[in-house]
Amino acid sequence: MIKLIVSDVDGTLVPDGSSKINPEVFDTILKLREKGIQFAIASGRPWASVEHAFEPVKRKIFYVANNGAYVGCCGRSLYVYSIEQELVHRIIKKVRRYPDLEVVYAGANGDYLESSNERLMNWLIESYKFNLTRVDDLLGLDEPCVKVSIYKSQGIEAASRDIYEEFKDELKMSCAGDMWMDCMAKGVNKGRAIRTIQESLHIKPEETMAFGDQLNDMEMLEQAYYSFAVANARDEVRKAARFQADSNENDGVLKILKHLL
Repeated sequence: MIKLIVSDVDGTLVPDGSSKINPEVFDTILKLREKGIQFAIASGRPWASVEHAFEPVKRKIFYVANNGAYVGCCGRSLYVYSIEQELVHRIIKKVRRYPDLEVVYAGANGDYLESSNERLMNWLIESYKFNLTRVDDLLGLDEPCVKVSIYKSQGIEAASRDIYEEFKDELKMSCAGDMWMDCMAKGVNKGRAIRTIQESLHIKPEETMAFGDQLNDMEMLEQAYYSFAVANARDEVRKAARFQADSNENDGVLKILKHLL
C-alpha cells in the first residue's frame, strides 16, 4: 500500500521555470490525503517558491526545498541544513572568477543576488516566485546559507566543471537542468530529506512512490520502491527508476496519481 508520494516540480510536474500547476494536481492531492496518503514536494527551489506554487494545498503537504536542505510542513520549518560559512565564502569567490556565471545565495529565510542582471532577477521573481533581494556583497550576509546555486542560461554542467572538481569532496553538488549547479552541505540531498520524513511517519521505502527527471532526483528515487522517471527525464534517471511515466508536458505524474484514487 502506498503511504507517501513524493514529486519533483521543474521538469517533472511542470516545464522548467513555470509556476503553473495543473489545478487537477491540487484536487488529486486532496483526494489522496483523504485516503490517508501523505504527499511531499521535493524541489531545488527555495521554500517560498514551492509554497507559492502549491498555495491551494500548502498546509496539507510536506515541502522539501533547496534540494533537501529545507524540510517544512504546515507553514513551519522542520529541518534546515546549512553550509559552513567559510566554505560558502570560498565557493562564491571562486564563481566570481567566471564572468559568464551568476551565483544565488539561498538563505534560511530568503534568497540573495549581487548581480546587476535585471533579466535574471526579474525571471527568478516572476517565474519562480523567489523571495529575492539584491545585495552589494554576498560575503557580508550573516544569514545561514542552505544552498549556493550557480547559474548559466545554458550549458551549466560544462561551464562549472572546474568548480565542481574543486569542491565536490566538500559539498553535495548536482545539476538541476541545463541552467543550475546546486551546492549544499555534504550529505544533503532530496533522498536524505525524504528518509527523514519516512522515519518520522514510520513509512517504508516499499510504501513510497516518487517522481523525478534530473540528477538531483536520484537519491530521492532510491528512497522509493515505486520510483518513476518522466519520459523527458535524463537517461541516467530513466535507467535508475523502476518505472516510467509520461512526460511533464503530458501530465505524466497526474496520470499515475489518478490511478491511486
